[in-house]
Amino acid sequence: MKPPVPIRAAVQKMRAYNPPLEGRTTKLRLDFNENPIGCSPAVRRALAKLSSASISAYPEQETVRRKAAKHFGVKPSELLLTNGTDEALSLVVNTFVEPRDRVLLVEPTYAMYRFYSELAGAQMVSARYDAAMMFPWKNVSVALKSKPRVFFLPNPNSPTGNLLTPLDLRRILNAAQKTIVVIDEAYFEFSGVTVIPWINRHKNLIVTRTFSKTAGLAGLRLGCIVTHQELAAAMRKAQSPYPVNAAALAAAEAAMRDRKFIARTVREVRRSNKDLQRGLTSLAIQYFPSAGNFVLAKFGPRAKEIVAALNRKGILVRDRSGDFAGEGYVRITLGTPPQTQRLLKELKDLL
Repeated sequence: MKPPVPIRAAVQKMRAYNPPLEGRTTKLRLDFNENPIGCSPAVRRALAKLSSASISAYPEQETVRRKAAKHFGVKPSELLLTNGTDEALSLVVNTFVEPRDRVLLVEPTYAMYRFYSELAGAQMVSARYDAAMMFPWKNVSVALKSKPRVFFLPNPNSPTGNLLTPLDLRRILNAAQKTIVVIDEAYFEFSGVTVIPWINRHKNLIVTRTFSKTAGLAGLRLGCIVTHQELAAAMRKAQSPYPVNAAALAAAEAAMRDRKFIARTVREVRRSNKDLQRGLTSLAIQYFPSAGNFVLAKFGPRAKEIVAALNRKGILVRDRSGDFAGEGYVRITLGTPPQTQRLLKELKDLL
């Protein structure tokens, strides 16, 4: 049926993004890089204390925004709270990208960089990781010479897991002085590498963070942007007045106080990373070292069969074969050590 009003050309050209929407809560979820422990008990207590008045009123975020700025070591004028990292990426595009502007990606990577850029009618420029998951320096250097409007660069990257060093990032920023460089630090707590202290030295730098990973607040959708105050002011103009809900604000305040919970999550994930790598090695499965809370493994021709069999056993992992020309890659979120042992046992039985 033809729609009564024409659909935008940019939307017609886009590929649909279809994440699983139902049927995950009763299974071991090692497919979407969520926190395997859940959230802090302090968060649950804060949510239980939400009053009827707080829920029925439009949310007031200024107090939490100031506390978040202190938490991340920046000024309040340099930080925006967002409805997850997704809104942060959308804000970058809405503020800086005109139709036909070039946007640079290194793929495979987080799908939402391309999603929001294509929605805005941008021209996509894509470099690609090679078979060893090495960063394509030559292609990126050539692409930056054409001064793309935005370069989305997660560090570490998902699904490859590779981490660029501060020296690598300095090299990129020096080569991209006419480009907005967005460093997505969703997995910072696991990698330990951040460029937030650089935001006033590099005024084209935007850093995004999320409360979905170590804080375990993926279901409440909370992220933030950290950047030079001039860029922050411009993006604030493009942002809706109430982007973050009252429950997310209460949860964020509690999560930032409970540093022990975050430290526990990081400790569990790092232990599981070692256990999973040892287990995959013993099963003769190729994998790539990761600085995030996930590992990319190569299962080859049996990848889809193994993913489906694990699903039947109540374990979800993410088939990423489509990102690598059908080569049979699977991304595995790092669970707790017992969860990792359960996965390895099922894999051993399947193989």
